[in-house]
Amino acid sequence: MAEFFSIQTALLAAVPRAASRFLKDRIDWSARLLGIVGGRGTGKTTLLLQHLAEQDQGGQRFLYVSADHIRVQATGLYEIASAFFRHGGKAVAIDEVHKYADWHREVKNLYDSFPESRIFFSGSSTLALQKGKGDLSRRAVFHTLPGMSFREYLRLACGLEFEPLSLKDVLRSHGAIAAGILEKGPVLGRFKEYLDHGVYPFFLEGIDVYHHKLSNVIEKVLYEDIPAVMEVRPSSIPVLKRLLWLLASSQPFTPNIERMSRDLKVSKQYIYTYLDCLERAKLASGLPPAETGFRLARKPFRIYMENTNLLRAVAGEAGLKEQSGTVRETFFAYQTRSAGLDVRIPDRGDFLVEGDYLFEIGGKGKGRHQLEKAENGFVVRDDTETGFGNVIPLWLFGFLY
Repeated sequence: MAEFFSIQTALLAAVPRAASRFLKDRIDWSARLLGIVGGRGTGKTTLLLQHLAEQDQGGQRFLYVSADHIRVQATGLYEIASAFFRHGGKAVAIDEVHKYADWHREVKNLYDSFPESRIFFSGSSTLALQKGKGDLSRRAVFHTLPGMSFREYLRLACGLEFEPLSLKDVLRSHGAIAAGILEKGPVLGRFKEYLDHGVYPFFLEGIDVYHHKLSNVIEKVLYEDIPAVMEVRPSSIPVLKRLLWLLASSQPFTPNIERMSRDLKVSKQYIYTYLDCLERAKLASGLPPAETGFRLARKPFRIYMENTNLLRAVAGEAGLKEQSGTVRETFFAYQTRSAGLDVRIPDRGDFLVEGDYLFEIGGKGKGRHQLEKAENGFVVRDDTETGFGNVIPLWLFGFLY
C-alpha cells in the first residue's frame, strides 16, 4: 500500500484545484458504485483526483490506483482493494479500469463483499466500459464526461464565468442572453480558438503541442483501444484511418456502404463494423434520421467526426481541405448531443432536436427561406455575434452544458 499512497500523494499535490469540469458538481459522490465514462483526454483522471483531494486531506481513507500499473496487474485489483477496505479504507478510485482484464467481475465482487465501501472507476475507452455495463447495470451509477463545451472553454481559458443554458432559454431569449455575454468581451475570436483547440482540457498544457497530443490520442484509440475490445485486427487499422480521412474531408457524410466496400476493398460487413468502432470509440458520431419503424431502418445515418478538434487534427494530418459547412454542423451536433438532447436528421433542414425544433446551419449570409413553413424553425448563423427573431448565432449553442 505504501507505494500506492506515495503515488497518490504526488498526484494530489499536482492536480489543479480551481479548474474543474461541469460534471464534478453534478455527481452524487455518495453512490456506492460510480462509473465515469467518456473518450480519451476529456479529464476523467483529473476529475477523480480533484474529488479525492477535497475529501481525504491526507487521511488515507481514499485510495487511487491506475489499473494499468504493473503492481495492480501482478497483485490483482481485488486483492489490493480488499486489503485496503479491511484496514479501514472508505473508498477506492480505479482509473483506466478498462486496461484490467475482467475488471467488471472483480469490481462486482468488491461491491458485494464490502457493503460499507465506495468504489469509483473510470476509463478512457468507452468501448471496454460498455462491455462491463451489463454486469454492473443494477449496481453502478454511470456518468458520461464529454469534451468541454464552449462555455467551459471560456471559463478555463479566459476566467469568464457563465451559467449553462437550456435549449428553451436559447430559443426564447437568445438576443438578451447574447448581449449579456458580449458585455464581458467579444466572443467570435475565442469561438474560432475553441473550434481548433478547445474541446480537450490539455490545451492548458500549451496550445503549440495541442494537436500533437490530440494525434496521440487518436493513435492510442486506433491501435490500443479498438483492437483490444472489438474484433478488429491490427492489420485493419489503415482502413479505419482511411474512414476517418473520408469523414474529415467530406461534406456531412451519409455513407454509401456499397461504394465504400468497393473503394476500400473490404466487405460490407466490415464497413459496418468499422463505422461502429469509430463511433463507440468517440472518434465519430452517427445521427439517425427523423423516422420511426421500417422507414428508420431504410434510411442511412449521417456521420460526423465526434468534434471539431478531431476534425481539424485528422484533416490537417492528412493534408485534407477543411469544409466550413462540416465544421459548423459538427459543432452544433456535438454541443447539442453532449447536452443530452435528442438530435436527428430531418428530410428538410439540417437537424431536428427533441423532435420539435428544426435547425438550418449556415454562414453569416444564411437565409431563412428553407424554414418558412416550419412552426419551430430556426436559422443558426456562424460569424455573427447576435441574432434576431428565429436567427440565432452558432456560438451560443456552446453554452448548453
